Amino acid sequence: MAVSNLDMHALFVLGDLRAKLVKQFQSRFVYITEQTPEGIYIAEIDTEAAMVVDDKPRLELKVGDHFRAAVLPSREGGKFELKFRDIKLTVYGLGDYAFVSSAEGQGIVFKEGHSVMLVFAANEQLREGLTKTLKAVTGKAAKWRKGELVTFKASE
Repeated sequence: MAVSNLDMHALFVLGDLRAKLVKQFQSRFVYITEQTPEGIYIAEIDTEAAMVVDDKPRLELKVGDHFRAAVLPSREGGKFELKFRDIKLTVYGLGDYAFVSSAEGQGIVFKEGHSVMLVFAANEQLREGLTKTLKAVTGKAAKWRKGELVTFKASE
């Protein structure tokens, strides 16, 4: 039988990460990308149209029906689970995420295996060069070569 717990270190680190993610959704336009060896998927969320729910006691963030992030117990002491539509990503702590910024806004890049997810809070709606801009922001933390993730520069 698997024993799940949420230790204080995971609660502190992952809870702080969740709080920083909540700040991202205070921006009007948030872009979510998933980049894998197969390619890139990009979605725009207008936070005025999608209800943002910050459930602090449950350490959960929900945005509309499509995005959810929560700190959950695990064997390792805690995990941060991100779900966006059919994409599910689990972050276990330090080394699995990076904070990035550009002239267009700021974001958090999450890594799991050979895929990365970017949650990017734009200063204003990105109308042109969307893919190029978001790939460049992701490239500040994740380097790709020939379709493979070769390096990931974590913030902590």
